[in-house]
Amino acid sequence: GYRVSLQGNFFGHNHTYTTFPEYNPRKHIKLDPPLNIQSNASASKCQIWWSVWNVPWYLTEILQYELQYKEYSMSWEVALNKTLPSSLPQVEIEATELRSGIVYAARVRCKVSENENSYHSQWSEWSQITVFQRADVPKVSEKILNTKTMQFLFIPLSFGTLLYLFWNCKLSSRYCCFLTLGQKASPALMFPHQLLSFSRSIACTMGILR
Repeated sequence: GYRVSLQGNFFGHNHTYTTFPEYNPRKHIKLDPPLNIQSNASASKCQIWWSVWNVPWYLTEILQYELQYKEYSMSWEVALNKTLPSSLPQVEIEATELRSGIVYAARVRCKVSENENSYHSQWSEWSQITVFQRADVPKVSEKILNTKTMQFLFIPLSFGTLLYLFWNCKLSSRYCCFLTLGQKASPALMFPHQLLSFSRSIACTMGILR
């Protein structure tokens, strides 16, 4: 430790005053405020991160952070405070804690963790602010809805097409048995034509689904 004294000349006499008989710099630390605070908001959460400057490497792992955020138009006196459990320079705010369409401001400060016995510090000054707004939940487009609708219609439409071809093929086979030329035609002669019609129907349906 150190002994801190003040020495001065009062009325022509030198006087020495001992201010701190036992001064330990480890117990009187005040860090610089965090820098480069940034944010990225989505529909599910808001990520905030920052960096620290002029902090010895042996202190970076025992730092404690406090986040403060509020609606941009409100006073800091009504802001919400969060003491972060981790020494990592980042935090996430769930979207449920943010109002849609509202602009927010956030800032952060740091100090040595209160769980640390070897060092002690007071809170740093607050960092600069970062501004963010929760993204709206994307709406399902009309095109996606139409595609899903056609996918549900594809199965009954295909079944109806098969039923129609089966019935039409059955009637054609009966008709071919009584051709005016007296020639007996096989139902198999008509099947390729029906199969081609069915293929065209399926191709048309798949084109709509795309």
